[in-house]
Amino acid sequence: MRDIAHMRIVRSLLLAISMLVLSSAAFAQIGVSVSIAPPEIPVYDQPICPGDGYIWTPGYWAWDGEYYWVPGTWVMAPEVGYLWTPGYWGWGGNGFLFYDGYWGPTVGFYGGINYGFGYFGHGYEGGRWQGGHFFYNTSINHVDEHSIHNVYNSRVNVNSGNRVSYNGGNGGVNERANSQEEAAAHERHNSPVAAQTQHAYSARSNPQQRVSANHGAPPVAATPRPNVASHPKELPPVERPTAPNTGNATLDQKYQKQQASVVAKQTQERQNLQQKQENQHQQLTKQNAPPQRVQQVEQQHQQQTQQLAQRHTQQTQQMQQRQQPSGGGGSRGGQHR
Repeated sequence: MRDIAHMRIVRSLLLAISMLVLSSAAFAQIGVSVSIAPPEIPVYDQPICPGDGYIWTPGYWAWDGEYYWVPGTWVMAPEVGYLWTPGYWGWGGNGFLFYDGYWGPTVGFYGGINYGFGYFGHGYEGGRWQGGHFFYNTSINHVDEHSIHNVYNSRVNVNSGNRVSYNGGNGGVNERANSQEEAAAHERHNSPVAAQTQHAYSARSNPQQRVSANHGAPPVAATPRPNVASHPKELPPVERPTAPNTGNATLDQKYQKQQASVVAKQTQERQNLQQKQENQHQQLTKQNAPPQRVQQVEQQHQQQTQQLAQRHTQQTQQMQQRQQPSGGGGSRGGQHR
């Protein structure tokens, strides 16, 4: 019971950053059909699991005018019982489209792509939920069994030679969703948590992660934890909600003004917090503060930044709920970018 309570406390802290949903426009993938196939999945080692309740999310190639590698990383599941369905590239007839990953009680279709570390094309062999804990398959995952005791060992025979990173098209993986995967796509689920979107944004901002620089061998292929923002300037751009389309032009115009007002206010609040934190940095420099004090302030800044991000996400979600036409459904999987 104590372990479960501890896990819930840790998860509640991480959920303070887990509701931020990065605007897909920030990755420049909405409505984009890419004519060039993504590179092969690089060969890399999995970092050791940082703690109980973390689930491996494999690395992938993202696009914003060229491909860049988003490192694989361990992410705390947003809810007990939830598993990660990786995103994937698929041939859409005229180009390659990216299908978003998502959290849910069942692993859905991820293109038949062999991402490794339990994601071998269908389902997930890296672990399972049992009694409120995630149990790790040590034949697949890099886990310290001295600190994590909820483990088991189940051998899985897979073909590790296939590193193709897309489904369909010329040379792509020829796999289709089975009935269970199709059902999972229609279940209610969660979008990538804030730690994942910030992690992806960090990769996008690193020139060395781009295929033009690394030629398919990214210098950072995986990390133990997601790279999250410590200061507002490191956050992804403020989310700009999709323009409302209620069929009532007057109402749509009203909603658009509300959205613009919220975005402007959130942008200003980010700038104010950034300025406040920079002033504190300057004071520490003038005082020649010891490293321990600097580290303490940095931790405070990260907490402030994540709390601001959470509040802004809640504001945006509440506004979208108010503006949603009656009869709107919940979040679904498999939306292409």
